[in-house]
Amino acid sequence: MPKFQGLLRISRLAITASIVCGASSALAAQGPGIEAGTASPLTQSVMAILVYGASAAVVGAGLIGALRGQ
Repeated sequence: MPKFQGLLRISRLAITASIVCGASSALAAQGPGIEAGTASPLTQSVMAILVYGASAAVVGAGLIGALRGQ
């Protein structure tokens, strides 16, 4: 039973970290030079796919590592 609780703790930590790190990055503003500006919808979509895809990869790697007991 303690091994399952450790797995659950690692899973929660990985999911929380991916959400916290990825949520603000997907909506980042992009602008030329030093001016702030909003990225185009296409750029925002690509950024969201990259950020959330990377987050899913981190969570997946964490879960696989936890299941293997490493």
